Amino acid sequence: MFNKEVYQKRRSELSKSINNGIILLLGNVDSPMNYPGNIYEFRQDSTFLYFFGLDHPGYAAIIDIDENENYIFGDDIDIDDIIWMGPQPSIKDKASEIGVDKVKPFKNLFDYIKSAQNNGRKIHFLPPYRPENKLLLQDLTGIKANETKANASLELIKAVVKLRSIKGSEEIDHIEKIMDIGYEMHTTSMKMAHEGIYEREIAGTIEGIALKYGGRISFPVILSRRGETLHNHDHSNLLKNGDLLLTDAGFESSMHYATDNTRTFPVGGKFSQKQREIYEIVLATNNAVHKAVKPGIFYKDVHTLAAKTIFDGLKNLGLTRGNTDEAVAAGAHALFMPHGLGHMMGLDVHDMEDLGENIVGYEDNQKRSEQFGTAYLRLARELKPGFVLTDEPGIYFIPALIDKWINEKINNQYINFEKVNQYRDFGGIRLEDDILVTTDGGRNLGRRRIPITIDEVEEMIRSGK
Repeated sequence: MFNKEVYQKRRSELSKSINNGIILLLGNVDSPMNYPGNIYEFRQDSTFLYFFGLDHPGYAAIIDIDENENYIFGDDIDIDDIIWMGPQPSIKDKASEIGVDKVKPFKNLFDYIKSAQNNGRKIHFLPPYRPENKLLLQDLTGIKANETKANASLELIKAVVKLRSIKGSEEIDHIEKIMDIGYEMHTTSMKMAHEGIYEREIAGTIEGIALKYGGRISFPVILSRRGETLHNHDHSNLLKNGDLLLTDAGFESSMHYATDNTRTFPVGGKFSQKQREIYEIVLATNNAVHKAVKPGIFYKDVHTLAAKTIFDGLKNLGLTRGNTDEAVAAGAHALFMPHGLGHMMGLDVHDMEDLGENIVGYEDNQKRSEQFGTAYLRLARELKPGFVLTDEPGIYFIPALIDKWINEKINNQYINFEKVNQYRDFGGIRLEDDILVTTDGGRNLGRRRIPITIDEVEEMIRSGK
C-alpha cells in the first residue's frame, strides 16, 4: 500500500465532489472455479483499492458525506481460517494503515444502508460488474440485481473517473518501476523466438516472470504467429523461421498497477523485405503518436494521425491509393487497423472501463463514431498531464475481412485489392508503448524502451540462440 495520507487525500477529494448522501464502495469476494473450495486468484476491485487500499476479500466501505466519516465493514477471521491461511492482522489494524478508525462487522452494513434509506439519504454506488456484488446490492438496497447498473450514481462515476484519470506522483513512480518487469517479459519472448519452439513455451515463461516478481499478468497473454487475430489467446502453434510472432503482454504488480506492451518480431531473428516494409510503417506511426501526445490535444485526433500515417505508408507500397484525408474519413484505413489507437492504463490495464468506456474515454460533448474501426476507439478525450495511456498502432491482413470488403466493394477507390491479396498470409504487426502525458508533451514510461527498431529487435532475438 501507499502511505495512509495518500488514501486520506483521495477520499477527501472524492467527498468534495459529491453533494450529499453516502458513498458505498464494495470490495470483491472470492469466486470459485468449479467448486466452492477451489477459487480463482483473488482480485480486489480497483476503485476500492484506490480509495481504501485493502487487498482482501469480503470488505465494504462507506464514505458518509453528510457526517464526514469513513467506515470499513468486514469480519475478522476465525480459528478455521487461521488453520488454513495462518494468522492474519485484524481489520482494525489494517484500517489504521489507511487512516480509517471506524470498523464494523459486515452485517452492520445492512443496518447502515437501511437507516440511510429510511432518512431519505442518497446512496451512491458504482455499476457492479460481478454477479456477487449485484446480488449484494439487491439485498442492501432492494434494487433488482439486473437493474443495479442502471441505478448506479452518475455523479459518483464521474467523480471517480476524474480523480483516477490523473495519476499521482506515487502512482507514476510505481508504474515506472514495474516497467522493468514488462521489459524482461518482452525481451525474454524475443530471445525464445526460434524455430522448433511452441508458442505456449514462450507464453508460459513470460507469465512465470510475472509470478517471479510477486505479481501476475495484467491480462491473458496474447502471443501468436497469427497476429492478425487481435486478441489471440491460442498458443498451440509450432514456430518456424520467418514467422512473425506478436507478443502483447503486461505485468500487474502486487499493488495491482499494470503495464501493457506489444512487440512483433520474426522467428529466427531476420525480417524479410516484405515484413520490414510493413514493420517500418507501424514503427513510424508509433513514433508519430508519441511525438504528437501533449496536453490539450484530443486523442481522437491522434488516432486520425495514426490512420493517415498508416494509409500513406501503405500507399507508398501500392496497397492503397487516392487522397489520404478522404480515404481516412471514409474509413478505408480500417481494413488494416480495425481498432482504436489506445486506452487509459493504471490500476486496470484498461483503466476504469468497468465504470463505462464512454465516460472514461470520451468528453460529455463527444459522440462515439459508428464507423467500422473508429467505433472501437476507447480513448478520444482531451489529454491532460498525469494521464497514462497506450500507443498501439498496427497493420493486419485479415483474410475474412479482405474477402468481405472485396465482395461488398467497400472502399474500392482507395484500396488496391490485387496487391492486398498478395499479403493474405502475412499476419499482423502491432507495436505498443505506455505513455505518460506530461505538462508539455508525453514520454514513454520505463527506464529502457523495449527493443523496437529493426536492428534492436533482430539483435535481441539472435542473443537468445
